[in-house]
Amino acid sequence: MNIEYRKLLSHESSMYRMIRLESLEQFPDSFEANYQEVLNTEKLRMEIDIENQTPEKFVFGAFADQKLIGLCTFVKDEANSGNIYQMYVNKNFQGKNIGSGLVQAVIYEAKEKLNVTEVYLEVAHNNESAYHLYKKNGFNEIEPQNSGDEISKVTVMKYIV
Repeated sequence: MNIEYRKLLSHESSMYRMIRLESLEQFPDSFEANYQEVLNTEKLRMEIDIENQTPEKFVFGAFADQKLIGLCTFVKDEANSGNIYQMYVNKNFQGKNIGSGLVQAVIYEAKEKLNVTEVYLEVAHNNESAYHLYKKNGFNEIEPQNSGDEISKVTVMKYIV
């Protein structure tokens, strides 16, 4: 199986939408977004960014035989940092290092095109497979920024490029 990792092109925004909905339906506890709300949204923010090829916001896809099977979104912050969001690999393709390939491709793109030196992400506490994927790819937990007695449902992780 040959996997291709690349940035989604402007005409592929509908492919993004389909796999984004799939991710929310398959793993509702892993994302902050809600499947039904996204389903009822006419056009998602990232669909617009993909169509416009917004440089500081991009989505990488993992393709198997031209079929989009995974995605990873990157949004640049001010200065030289950015965030990974919406990491997802179709269930049939999990456990084949495709998630690692996506994360590494996104970090490389962010470093080369946007001069990013720090990448952050959040992972749900109950998502152990994602946590281990990020640890395996060089991300480390950072101290939670909780205020008062608020208990976070996510772990914040950081990668230094």
